[in-house]
Amino acid sequence: MQKVAVVTDSCASIPEKLLAGLNIHTVAYYIHRGQEVLRDLVTIQRDEFIRWLMTATVLPTTASPGPGDYLSTYERLIEEEGAEEIISIHMTSKGSGAYQAAMAARPMLLEKFPKVRIDIIDTLNVSMCQGWMVIEAARMALAGLRLSAISEQVRNMIPIARMLQTADTLKYLYMGGRIGKAQRLLGTLLNVKPVVGMEDGVIVPLGVARSQKRAWQMMVDMVEAAVGKMGRIRISFVHAGAHEEIQKLKAMAEERLNCVESLIAELSPALMVHSGPGTTGLCYYPVSE
Repeated sequence: MQKVAVVTDSCASIPEKLLAGLNIHTVAYYIHRGQEVLRDLVTIQRDEFIRWLMTATVLPTTASPGPGDYLSTYERLIEEEGAEEIISIHMTSKGSGAYQAAMAARPMLLEKFPKVRIDIIDTLNVSMCQGWMVIEAARMALAGLRLSAISEQVRNMIPIARMLQTADTLKYLYMGGRIGKAQRLLGTLLNVKPVVGMEDGVIVPLGVARSQKRAWQMMVDMVEAAVGKMGRIRISFVHAGAHEEIQKLKAMAEERLNCVESLIAELSPALMVHSGPGTTGLCYYPVSE
């Protein structure tokens, strides 16, 4: 029986096959659309949501799970699956309250199950940068490693995981209040594609390009400059309803980068709210083995 349970949020956007195959447990974000309260990837799925989002004139709002959502998940893993240790991995605390909610659930859990060990980690990142940390943790848990070793590995990944992203517009980041330091690009976005990343848990501007293809080239250049031409990386190509476009970015990157593992992941609806339709990007981290 697996001793360490791995928990994360729906915003990690990990492909379903990996969630099932690696026994990863997700807690759904909330999406408030008018009077509707939707659960990310539970009561609303990607295709349906993005079709609606492309016609929306008012953005829905998103909310992180509450302490009770995490507590019930932790309790179920202990009672039903026999978990002795839990690692709970969350998106940046500077853009969401998920980490704080999980931390609030921790003492309530330990009051009921004082022998359980639980570590709650703020990745200071989002999307598949968070997702890669979860995947690595889950693989280690399945291999029989215990919480201390898994937590150390995840924390080592936090400063080296990188997200690069471009979108048709920064409107969705701006309207959703997640634009961070990239706000200064807003006045320059006539017929250009912004490239943004994340540093220390907040969105930052990295440049603009005159076309989507040039934005992709900029992103690949940035990865190559960071890891070197022979640098080995694991990489995920992320998108929001841009199935054909992401294949082009993937081909461009794999031609120039040493990708020891690559996959395609579509953002969850809760992230689509802020990135907007047509978003393409990549999340990677260097590997030494």
